[in-house]
Amino acid sequence: MDYVPYAVPFFLLAILIELAYGVIKKNNTYRLNDAISSLFMGSLRSANNLIFIGLGGYVFYLTETYFALWRMDASSPLTWVFAFVVYDFFYYWFHRISHERQIFWASHVAHHQSEDYNLSTALRQTGTGALLTWVFYIPVFWIGVPSYVFVSVASINLIYQFWVHSEHIPKLGWYELLFVTPSNHRVHHAQNENYIDKNYGGVFIVWDRMFGTFKEEDENEACIYGIRGTLNTFNPIWANLHIYVSIFKDMWNAQNWKEKIHVPFARTGWKPSSLPYPESNDNFNPETFKKYNPVVPSKIKIYAFFQFISMTYVGLVLLESGELNYQQLCITIAMMAFTMYCTSLWLDNKTGYLAETIRISLCLLIYLVTYQESVMTQISSGLLIYSILNLGVLPFINRAKI
Repeated sequence: MDYVPYAVPFFLLAILIELAYGVIKKNNTYRLNDAISSLFMGSLRSANNLIFIGLGGYVFYLTETYFALWRMDASSPLTWVFAFVVYDFFYYWFHRISHERQIFWASHVAHHQSEDYNLSTALRQTGTGALLTWVFYIPVFWIGVPSYVFVSVASINLIYQFWVHSEHIPKLGWYELLFVTPSNHRVHHAQNENYIDKNYGGVFIVWDRMFGTFKEEDENEACIYGIRGTLNTFNPIWANLHIYVSIFKDMWNAQNWKEKIHVPFARTGWKPSSLPYPESNDNFNPETFKKYNPVVPSKIKIYAFFQFISMTYVGLVLLESGELNYQQLCITIAMMAFTMYCTSLWLDNKTGYLAETIRISLCLLIYLVTYQESVMTQISSGLLIYSILNLGVLPFINRAKI
């Protein structure tokens, strides 16, 4: 059973509580632009999984049915404990390789792009992870863990990781020795030279201690969050694809065929020596680093927040309802992605009139052609009202201050 959908409302409540706590303590760790970007990407990841999860699920089914050494008893508590620990062990290696090899980093990098560190960062997930992540968990089915147990412990593991994305929780004494905590996970998200590529565990930090990737948070060195080579955009599409584009570019331009083939599987950041242009430099300097934070008027922030609420509704209610057929599902997810892209233009302080006009026009077209022909009158009415509201607000949005 997947427990994550049931936890999402509590995630959102916890984000509000953390935000209020930070404001009261005069140590607010949230920015609207960054938080909305993170939450958009979490919604996009959940939506994309509905489309791409089939391949991994089919391989798991084949492994469990035909190749498992034996089948464990799903009713035994020992099976659940074993599966929970084993899943985290393979998660450690998936997470570590996702940082160390370019093709896997491409599908994981989105989670690390936030230059803030708060509970919304936990929901900033890759939209392409379902394409490759499943490969690492085939051995779990091979050794006999039932699929029901696997899905359950995987969701519990993911839920656990939510609370460790906070700057407000200090070190937790003996608990730090065994488990992943906010302190040692802050190190994982930092791009400081002493911190980078450390602390990969999901629930247990013992794997990092065993395999030499543990680093304790130094009270004298503040964590600087984000990735080397900042994107300088809140565009969720580019955030998910930019490493893939870089890999393809290097493969295309490398003059040596051996290097072309090696690019996707090379260590993260590796560049072919045969490129016809000089290697880029990440130019990271902790002394001069500044967060990407374009200034936009309040009306843009309100409009962006409205889009976030709308996409949250689509993600939590519409996609999870199971009322859409596959064609409608794909169209809805594509429009979600386009909406997030258009909103990012406003948050980046760029003019988004043309893209927004096209988006609203497509929403009206979808209302007329797709949903209008279905029996889902409530969905159709909601889409029409949403489109009219957007159309009414659009002429009043500009980059001038209120």
